[in-house]
Amino acid sequence: MVVGRVQGVGFRYFVVQHAHMLGLHGYVRNDSNGDVEVVAQGTRSKLEQLLTLLQQGPPSAQVHDVQTIWREPTEHVSGFHIRW
Repeated sequence: MVVGRVQGVGFRYFVVQHAHMLGLHGYVRNDSNGDVEVVAQGTRSKLEQLLTLLQQGPPSAQVHDVQTIWREPTEHVSGFHIRW
């Protein structure tokens, strides 16, 4: 979960762009409380690269925290997309 000023600033599109470049699978979506949820599958090193990017976010975002839970995938997700 990405916490801060992360909705209405292009954060989801930022995540999709970088996840594609890293070859990750998963999705990103806005949470009703103003946070952004990111579920990503890939190698540990690529996921760590994404975490670094999430902590920065796009220029207009203000990320206060990135809450991370590591676990084995429970479903196969193809591609990386925005969920509504």
